[in-house]
Amino acid sequence: MSLEVAIKKQLGRFTLNVSFSAGNEVLALLGSSGCGKSMTLRCIAGVERPDEGRIVADGRVLFDSARRINLPPQQRRVGLLFQNYALFPNMTVEQNIAAGLGRGGKGSPLVAEYLRRFRLEGLEQHLPRQLSGGQQQRVALARMLITQPALLMLDEPFSALDAHLRWELEQEVLSITRDFGGTTLLVSHNRDEVYRIADSIAVYSHGSIDRVGEKWALFRDPRTAVTARLTGCKNIAAARWTDHHLEVPEWGLSLSAPTPSRPADCVGLRAHYLQGVKQPGENVFRYEVVSSIEDTFSVILMIRPADAPQAQPIRWELSKTDFAALPPGRLVRIPPEALMPLAGEATALPH
Repeated sequence: MSLEVAIKKQLGRFTLNVSFSAGNEVLALLGSSGCGKSMTLRCIAGVERPDEGRIVADGRVLFDSARRINLPPQQRRVGLLFQNYALFPNMTVEQNIAAGLGRGGKGSPLVAEYLRRFRLEGLEQHLPRQLSGGQQQRVALARMLITQPALLMLDEPFSALDAHLRWELEQEVLSITRDFGGTTLLVSHNRDEVYRIADSIAVYSHGSIDRVGEKWALFRDPRTAVTARLTGCKNIAAARWTDHHLEVPEWGLSLSAPTPSRPADCVGLRAHYLQGVKQPGENVFRYEVVSSIEDTFSVILMIRPADAPQAQPIRWELSKTDFAALPPGRLVRIPPEALMPLAGEATALPH
């Protein structure tokens, strides 16, 4: 399976203008709310029409504005799981699943098969309002998959679920996408969810794609402040590089760092890469704790150099075991290899 998308569509204050391709993989569309991710899925499914562009799935042209091709949704062989599941409220579980097969769905043995597959036996005659969030999602997945789509698209599939249900249903979605084996698009704003499920990531920012690539590469070297922020980097500041040297005025630090091979406006530092040490040395400074927050299994320290009381605090995350083992003296080291050169604005952009 292959998917090629290049579309434009005016959306209020900004224009959705994206271009990407996907193969037999899970490609995550990662970005903040309102940046065009869900609209991309709706355009591919045929629910919305792009202003211009082209969408091709496995050689079949689904949309081409220049050639005036715009296949209706039922001819696209695309399965879209809406964020709110979009179940028919006055239909039973059995009827909702059968609806995926159209007029020939009632009484089909496939419906019974999908009821078993998604552990919905005994709920056949229940209405959606009588189901839990997890049960509703399983009904929606069954209705989508019973159509044997060529392409799967999941729009924030876990956002409506309680935290204790997310892990179980995430494993279910992982199993479904592996069994499917084709192209799956996953819309999310949760970097951890994306990291666990996706193979590749397209990072969205205000209607355009900032970066697209294999997930390990994007997390290891985000290259831009937008991608660094959306992949979870908590420390980003304007910076100036000279030969193997880095000045970060906002943090009150002068550090040793490799000279970047590309233009960089700022530096990123992931919060778990700082190291508590016993002795002074390269990139070691004495710190003061501005604040500390105890999380379930970790401790978050906001620190700054003891000799720079006006500096912007740096976030440092440690396991509770590592926090308890911090050496006395309040010395911390920033490894040079942990400093990520980034292009773009250091401050978060408005949405």
